[in-house]
Amino acid sequence: QLEHRISRLEGVLRLEKTIIESEGKIFATNGKKADFNTTLQKCQEAGGSIAAPRNPGENEAIQYFVKTFNTYAYLGIKESLIPGKFQFLDGTALSYTNWYSNEPSGKGEE
Repeated sequence: QLEHRISRLEGVLRLEKTIIESEGKIFATNGKKADFNTTLQKCQEAGGSIAAPRNPGENEAIQYFVKTFNTYAYLGIKESLIPGKFQFLDGTALSYTNWYSNEPSGKGEE
């Protein structure tokens, strides 16, 4: 019964374009604009984290929301102590990037 209810709920969220699955991970949005800290807090309250693509499939899932809601998306990465080098929020090195040439530049257009 519980699995059936969860499956129905996932179907509704997919119809609302607020949830997508990739590589066994669920990516979700509430479609609202917020600053980075609010986004981080909301993700943590939901038991998740800000998306940080680790492969092309996950990157496509994030891009789905960017295109669907015609907005930007915060990523779970930050600049390391070495200028121009980036890492995941937990400090581990990035294993996948797909930025435009000369990005990220810190201008919010990455």
